Amino acid sequence: MPLVSMKEMLEKAKEERYGVGQFNLNNLEYAQAILQAAEEEQSPVILGVSEGAGRYMGGFNVVVDMVKALMKSYGTTVPVAIHLDHGSSFEKCAEAIHAGFTSVMIDASHDPLEENIAVTRKVVELAHIHGVSVEAELGRVGGQEDDLIVDDAEAAYAIPSECKQLVDETNVDVFAPALGSVHGPYKGEPNLGFDRMEEIMGLVDKPLVLHGGTGIPTADIKKAISFGTAKINVNTENQIAQGKAVRQVLADQPEQYDPRKYLGPGRDAIKETVIGKMREFGSSNQA
Repeated sequence: MPLVSMKEMLEKAKEERYGVGQFNLNNLEYAQAILQAAEEEQSPVILGVSEGAGRYMGGFNVVVDMVKALMKSYGTTVPVAIHLDHGSSFEKCAEAIHAGFTSVMIDASHDPLEENIAVTRKVVELAHIHGVSVEAELGRVGGQEDDLIVDDAEAAYAIPSECKQLVDETNVDVFAPALGSVHGPYKGEPNLGFDRMEEIMGLVDKPLVLHGGTGIPTADIKKAISFGTAKINVNTENQIAQGKAVRQVLADQPEQYDPRKYLGPGRDAIKETVIGKMREFGSSNQA
């Protein structure tokens, strides 16, 4: 099956009240694990790629070619999107689009509203020509993900009226309002702004995105889905699972040097984590 944009899979998820996971790629093992999990669970899936991870893997073209080759080798039948996570500029979004990404996020949430709208509109115009979906963000998600660092004091909840203005004036496909989630491990209990989430959903009528999905209780995930959240981003949880598995192998076998012997169990740990998330989000058997 060819790569697809996020638009149709997330509109279906919003309508049928389940969430599609965005699981970030960091290297080959992540791509293998996530694609295997998606096929076994018959779940649509979004492969997130940050700018830093893209550089690490050799560039956006390398990532797209790797994913396409794996899908061909595995005989993948479920919908798969490759998504630029937290694109920092129009230029980076354009680079990803021309490399074959099927979805991009333009994150201009650090800019004033009018500037955010202007650059988002520009990205949408280019992306839609190529059949690529676009995610935008308003407010600031706390924590750190890759090159993106937002101190908790700088994190800001999205304002519903501004959310409506951005969505109406840009025609984005998917919208990520900052509502209390964070990138990376939570320092305390998650405190999602459900009242504001419900209000925003009533104003924008687009699939919503929940960033920082690691560590959020299942009950909160399901509540967010009931309010129109259709995309849930997970990266830290996979990294923790992989790191734990690799450390265990090396602790048990201190003389081990074959990377396949420790990266393989790390890959299996990612796969099991992703399968668990797909079942939690309700996307299993929705392909």
